[in-house]
Amino acid sequence: MLTPLVIAAVVGYLLGSLPFGYLVARAKGVNIFEVGSKSPGATNVRRVLGAGPGNLVFFLDALKGVATAGWPLLAIRMSSATNIFADRDISLLAAVAGLIGALFGHSFSCFTKFRGGKGVATAAGGFLVLLPFETLIAGAVWILAFYASRYVSLASILAAVALPVATFFLNQSSLLLGLSALIAAFVIIRHRANIVRLLNGTENKFVRNAGSAS
Repeated sequence: MLTPLVIAAVVGYLLGSLPFGYLVARAKGVNIFEVGSKSPGATNVRRVLGAGPGNLVFFLDALKGVATAGWPLLAIRMSSATNIFADRDISLLAAVAGLIGALFGHSFSCFTKFRGGKGVATAAGGFLVLLPFETLIAGAVWILAFYASRYVSLASILAAVALPVATFFLNQSSLLLGLSALIAAFVIIRHRANIVRLLNGTENKFVRNAGSAS
């Protein structure tokens, strides 16, 4: 049982470590670690380079979550006597391990000296596979919070909280409830500097840099 979980976690970490924010910005001649909030996440890329590159980074980062949580579930269908993912429970655990690995890879990428983003897009992609309806609820909370406040950080924190709450009230398994709570805590911890700025009234609202490239 341990082998498929280790495989999924390692694959998840390596896929999650792909620094799409850095690569997209670098293609535009920008080192994203030196501008804006110095984060390779989609929000900073969008703020610095505009909607096109920012949306591309969000999509690619979310795709990491979809891939790492999704492939162990798809492996159930492989008709082989040696398929270590054939058992449904093991496959689900491997999907969980893969998503956790991807979040650590995204946040502490081995390709960028263990720097990375906050994991919101990658988590959203993974949970869209594991908890689609609950993720849509969390996404709605993000949209409402963002357009009410224009704070991406606040919207992300509230969406992270909404996910395990929705998971609880919709009676999902204890495994997925625990995972959603764990990752919500991870996302909130990654936003701890933003929380301090929100409390101090110094957090920047989202405004695209008028002089940035499109």
